[in-house]
Amino acid sequence: MALLPLLITLLFIIIFCASSPFVRAAQLISVLSYGARPDGKTDSTKAFAAAWSQACASTQPATISVPKGSFSLGQVRFQGPCKNTAILLRIDGTLVAPSDYRVIGSAQNWLIFEHVSGVTLSGGTLDGQGSGLWSCKNSGKDCPSGATSLEFSNSNNIAITGLASPNTDGIHVQASTGVTILNSRIGTGDDCVSIGPGTSNLWIENVGCGPGHGISIGSLGKDSQEAGVQNVTVKTTTFTGTENGVRIKTWGRPSNGFARNILFQHSVMTDVQNPIVIDQNYCPGEKDCPGQVSGVKISDVTYQDIHGSSATELAVKFDCSKTNPCSGIKLEDVKLTYKNQPAEASCSNAGGVASGLVQPTSCL
Repeated sequence: MALLPLLITLLFIIIFCASSPFVRAAQLISVLSYGARPDGKTDSTKAFAAAWSQACASTQPATISVPKGSFSLGQVRFQGPCKNTAILLRIDGTLVAPSDYRVIGSAQNWLIFEHVSGVTLSGGTLDGQGSGLWSCKNSGKDCPSGATSLEFSNSNNIAITGLASPNTDGIHVQASTGVTILNSRIGTGDDCVSIGPGTSNLWIENVGCGPGHGISIGSLGKDSQEAGVQNVTVKTTTFTGTENGVRIKTWGRPSNGFARNILFQHSVMTDVQNPIVIDQNYCPGEKDCPGQVSGVKISDVTYQDIHGSSATELAVKFDCSKTNPCSGIKLEDVKLTYKNQPAEASCSNAGGVASGLVQPTSCL
C-alpha cells in the first residue's frame, strides 16, 4: 500500500510535465507551406524568408523543415534577434545558389545569419555553384556550413554538422567563440575552412577537404590593431589534392595580433602541395608590405599524427617573422613522403621540439 502514494505522485508529475508551459514541443514549419518548390528551378527565396520570420517570431522552439529535393535560392537574410533561442533549420534536400554571381549582387553574400542566438543547421547539401557567400554575423549559436563562403562573425557557441558542400568557397570563422564544425565535406577553389582574427575555442573534427586551399588560420595581421586567434583544435581531417594542408598565414607587416594554443591532430594528406606550412610573409600584389616583417606572434602550435604524401619535395615549411619568431612549435609522429621517399623540411625563425617518428627530419 505504501507504493500507492508514490505512484500517484509520479502520475501527477508526468501529467504536470506534459501540460506545463515550460515543456513545449518545437513548432514545425515547412518551407513548402510558404510556396517553396523542390524542383531546382522555382525561386524559393521568399518562402525561406517567410518561414524564418515565423520561426524567429515564435516564443517557443521552432524547426524549419526543408524536405528532399532541390531548392533554388537567391540571397536570404536570416535576421534576429528572435523571440526564442532554439531554432533548427533541418535540411533533407539541397540548397542551390544562383550560378550567376550577379544575382547575389555586390554584397557577395548568399545566406546571411545576423544577430541570432541558438540557431542550428543540420544535414543536407549546400551547393554554392561558385557564386554566393555564406555569412553568419552577430549570431549566438549553431549556424550553417558550406556554400561559397560560410562566414561566422561576432558569433558564439555555434555547431555545424553533417553537411556536404560541393563547389563552394568554404567556411570562414572570425570574431567568434565556441564554434564547432563536424562531419563535413568541402570542395572549393579557396580555403575549405579559414580562421580569421578574434576566433577562440574553435573545434574542427572529421572534415574532408579537396579540392581547395586547405584549412588556414589567417590571413592574420592585415590591420595593425587586431584581435588574436587562440585555442583552436583541428583533428581527424583529410586533405586530397589540395594546395595546402594545415596552414597559418600572416601579412608581412606590423600588427599586434597573435595565434596561440593551436593543435593539428590526426590528419591524412594525399598529394598535398604544402602539407604543413607557416607563412608569415604573405604580401599579395606586393603592396603595403614589401620590406616589412610580420608583427603577429605565433606560439604553442602542435602537429600530432600527421601523415601521408606531399606533391612537392618540401612538405614542412616554417617561414616565420624575423622580429617575432615562432615559438613552442611541436612535431609529434609526423610522416610525410614525396614520391614514396622522405620529404624535406625548412625552418626560418622558428623554435620548438620534435618527438616520436618525425619525417622529414625536423629542422626546429
